[in-house]
Amino acid sequence: MHSVNKGLGKIEVKLKWDPSPWSRPPHHLDIIATTYSADAPYGRPVYVVHHDSRSPDGTINMPRHSETGLGFGYVEVMVLELDRLAPSFARVVVGVAIHQESGPKTFGDLSNAGVQVVEGYQKLLEDDFTQVAGSTATTVAEFTRDASGTWGFHAMIRGSDSDPAVFTAEMGSTRQP
Repeated sequence: MHSVNKGLGKIEVKLKWDPSPWSRPPHHLDIIATTYSADAPYGRPVYVVHHDSRSPDGTINMPRHSETGLGFGYVEVMVLELDRLAPSFARVVVGVAIHQESGPKTFGDLSNAGVQVVEGYQKLLEDDFTQVAGSTATTVAEFTRDASGTWGFHAMIRGSDSDPAVFTAEMGSTRQP
């Protein structure tokens, strides 16, 4: 547990989607987190965390990953331990990207897709990607640390048509894609 003065602590970002029909290539989505330094909170990410990586200090990792959406409920989970993140970090942005290897896919092409951001039992965000149906990627959430060291949350559903590599570089920018 964290005290009210400490702000957010351990966050889970959860992702769900239905598998593609058996005769079609699988839908593969990924949760991506980018971290930004206190010196350049809107500059280049210090590091990026996704399905086959974790933060160097272990504060951001993915204990559950799916390449197909197969399973019940939320099939992909990223954990962010903001309360353990070094003071040199002031911002973390989380997004979701759809792999495009088997042809163009947007959130509108998926069924029962959704994201949930929680701290313990408190739901901070729940979204079904309807507002970004024509996009191939979207930011989801922004976590910022204030001068007192308290982490706050901002919902940030913002669609993008960039491929996952380009999206990773753009997702923390201040401009709207």
